[in-house]
Amino acid sequence: MEAKVSWVNGLTFMGRSGSGHAVVFDADRDSNTAPTPMEMLLMSAGACSSVDVVGILQKARQKIVGCDVELSAERADTIPKVFTRLHLHFVVSGSELSEKQVERAVNLSAEKYCSVSIMLSQSVKVTHSFSIKDAD
Repeated sequence: MEAKVSWVNGLTFMGRSGSGHAVVFDADRDSNTAPTPMEMLLMSAGACSSVDVVGILQKARQKIVGCDVELSAERADTIPKVFTRLHLHFVVSGSELSEKQVERAVNLSAEKYCSVSIMLSQSVKVTHSFSIKDAD
């Protein structure tokens, strides 16, 4: 895997993935034109784990219609201001969803499949929870 990040101006940077996709980063909170690198990392953990949870539930033939993951993170007070805690709360919506299947999907993502959160868990306390919303 390869990528390139180029300085645009100020504290704004353009990242380009090896597959040709572009994303803007902005560390200047005054201009606030794009997510910071740490915000992108947080959202990457949510995206990675959501892909797993949705895919696992679909394979289990669950009637899922929505999946949101609410992410919260705490950072160190001193530089480097790394994440010290990360929590992912999944809100899965559908009809006749099995609590056991949703719990299984979240746990499999956390323990086996989500490369981002598993990588982060090597140095950050990562926790997961879920709730189910009936879509009927």
